[in-house]
Amino acid sequence: MKDWRGQRVLILGAARQGLALARFLSTKGAQVTLNDQRGAAQLANVRAANADLSIDWVFGEHPLRLLDTADLVCLSGGIPLTLPIVQEALRRGLALTNDTQIFMEAVPCPVIGITGSAGKTTTTTLVGRMAQAAVKSPRRAWVGGNIGMPLVDHLDEIQPVDLVVLEISSFQLEQMTLSPHIAAVLNITPNHLDRHGTLEAYTQAKARLLQFQTGQDIAILTPDDGGSWNLRGRVAGRLITFSLQHPPFGQPGTFSMEGKLWLYDGEKDLEILPLSAVMLRGTHNLNNVLAACAIAFAAGFPIDAMRSGIEGFGGVPHRLELVRTWRGSKWYNDSIATAPERTAAAIQSCNEPLVLLPGGRDKNLPWEDLAELIHQRVDHLVVFGEAAGKIAVAVGQTREGQRPYSLARAANLREAIMAAAAVVEPGDVVLLSPGGTSFDEFTDFEQRGERYRQWLKDLM
Repeated sequence: MKDWRGQRVLILGAARQGLALARFLSTKGAQVTLNDQRGAAQLANVRAANADLSIDWVFGEHPLRLLDTADLVCLSGGIPLTLPIVQEALRRGLALTNDTQIFMEAVPCPVIGITGSAGKTTTTTLVGRMAQAAVKSPRRAWVGGNIGMPLVDHLDEIQPVDLVVLEISSFQLEQMTLSPHIAAVLNITPNHLDRHGTLEAYTQAKARLLQFQTGQDIAILTPDDGGSWNLRGRVAGRLITFSLQHPPFGQPGTFSMEGKLWLYDGEKDLEILPLSAVMLRGTHNLNNVLAACAIAFAAGFPIDAMRSGIEGFGGVPHRLELVRTWRGSKWYNDSIATAPERTAAAIQSCNEPLVLLPGGRDKNLPWEDLAELIHQRVDHLVVFGEAAGKIAVAVGQTREGQRPYSLARAANLREAIMAAAAVVEPGDVVLLSPGGTSFDEFTDFEQRGERYRQWLKDLM
């Protein structure tokens, strides 16, 4: 492990990732400055919780003077490369890194890395469940990264015999110069263009997951998604696929056929389990399950462990999560859907009459395809937050006798819930699937989903 003693490290962003990295580096003897644009009052509880650590806190702005005493600049996930202090760090030739890169440099055991525009949290959770069924004591399976806990916090506990399952975002990949032993790119579709600018730049960030692999490593891709499949020329080692269709002769992969999930090991088909055992809604979730099984096969897990991971799994919080049945209607929390494409996938997983709640903060993504689907499938539409106007324009005027039968606009999520409650009928599904980020009103999609749950409980 690198000797951090005396290293002067500037960490930008005091959210989950930045705090975890600050804790790790300060305990290793680094001189840590943690800088956040939020004010001291907003972060008082965070600072109090870490009062035992030797950290220099700077609040309220990102002053360029902090670079004068920095050897290294670490970016939390929400920090864009266009931020003036980051641009100045680059101009000065200061090295940029992040918690995932530092973790990858130090972790002593094999790592499974999972990324994608959609489905990575569900897939990572499934692989984690499979790993926990396959890895026997004294070995341990660790699951984290962009999901749950930043594992840099636990580096001292992770042993060479263990296994790490890591969800990695495009933001984290931007600074990475190491690839995991097993790397899965689930899909690449327009997302985070407010951060990356173009789809090409976003794709290049995702591709970094494979970029540093060697001939001894394994890549997981799917021919069912053009963005993922276009990376097959970058595979340095072994390729394993997942698809709704049987893979070509000799190409190992997972697939679906005749109401069952299957694994083709390159020679023969092996049954995993019936589709009826999959509790998750929608074709997109079937793809996630197939991806998880392909990753598990790459890691050498037995089929029994794959089954254990799938059976009884009803989904991750905030991803098509059934929150409540109210007056005969079912209310779902899909707060994790922060792109219009993911809202479309949620709509397509439902057969019931729909009341849809999209909104939040726009990521400079097109809404026209979703608007077309809304006209086909959504009975009542309630738009909310900063993106409400853009969504309403994309949908256009309602027409008598045509979907959506009503379109309401709410200033915030709580108002949107009340507007949905006013139009919902028994047998309907109310779907919070924003298609935008939460940052106009909440700290993250998790807080948005939690507030949605709380406010639903208030409905009488």
